[in-house]
Amino acid sequence: MDFRLSEDQELFRRTVAEFVDKEVIPIAQKLDEREEFPWELFRKVAALGWLGVRYPEAYGGAGADNLSFNVMCEELARGSMSLAAVVAMQGLMGTDFVYRFGTEDHKQRLLIPALRGEKIGTIAMTEPGAGSDLGAIRTTAVRDGETYVLNGTKMWITSATVADFFTVAAKTDPDAGFKGVDLFLIEKGTPGLSVGRQIKKLGTRGSETSEVVLEDVRVPAENLLGGREGSGMMLLRGILDQIRVMTGALSVGLARAALDAALRYAQQREAFGRPIIKFQAIQHKLAEMATQLEAARTLVYRAAWHIDQGAPDAKLSAMAKLFASEMANYVADQTTRIFGAYGFAMEYDAQRYFRDARFLLYGGGTSEILKNIIARELAR
Repeated sequence: MDFRLSEDQELFRRTVAEFVDKEVIPIAQKLDEREEFPWELFRKVAALGWLGVRYPEAYGGAGADNLSFNVMCEELARGSMSLAAVVAMQGLMGTDFVYRFGTEDHKQRLLIPALRGEKIGTIAMTEPGAGSDLGAIRTTAVRDGETYVLNGTKMWITSATVADFFTVAAKTDPDAGFKGVDLFLIEKGTPGLSVGRQIKKLGTRGSETSEVVLEDVRVPAENLLGGREGSGMMLLRGILDQIRVMTGALSVGLARAALDAALRYAQQREAFGRPIIKFQAIQHKLAEMATQLEAARTLVYRAAWHIDQGAPDAKLSAMAKLFASEMANYVADQTTRIFGAYGFAMEYDAQRYFRDARFLLYGGGTSEILKNIIARELAR
């Protein structure tokens, strides 16, 4: 089965790549140092229409496929993981539930402006004591007439500091585990909703991440996404494969940047009278890095293709995210080794790739959780 990009997809890839080379790479290090939401680049991406790549034209999207979206994420991550992270949040997790399950009013007021970059959306699932175990969340949503009242604390929420609306996971049945989780749409300015402390991170520092606090937050019953209690996990299953494949695409993009940097450095750096790329030890590192990268990209593209065919494969998506994220960390680590002491210097990009790669291990499921999923699917 051939997973090469179509002419349109390849043209789109080149367009994004040119943007990354011209606009992103020259300031990627500054984005990391500022530790601020990359507004200028975000607005440029929005103006190009890329926030809506995977959404229909009726809502201001491009009507493209999942593979095209992942190609964009890959190229953006090659330039800046911080920018890629906020664009991926806006173009997938932060807006998908509004598109699929929001009211027409929600779509007109929130989704369409979000795809133009005029509003920011995010998703709030993780809690201080509940990450991989979503069934252990403690945020509650209690029905009170025609409203729900939500209470709880969320952690590690991307773009929370600038978000205009949140898709929030809460328990409508505290004793039902996963089956008691539902999703609610909450808009900025709703009484009781506040953004807490910003989390200082090792990597992807230009993607602001914060705590979110809900204290007696009251929302209309129509903001229960899916329309009925107990449907939250079903709604989530419709997007988990896409999140995992997208994280795999981000991994491929970062690994490409790291490998390119390692190759350039190995060709320029001399030791014992010749470029270090002439030494077999360095050649073997580069060969292994390139091989793992190519394998990861093929796996990610194949998983994306399955989603586009309307046949998402949970095992394949988990494999793609698992292999690609571990690959990116391996490639970034080997890059710092090829750079030697300079891989420890903040003036070189190698250290940023090493730091940013760690982010990829957590989003979309840890490697351990993904292995559980793969094993479960194999046993069926």
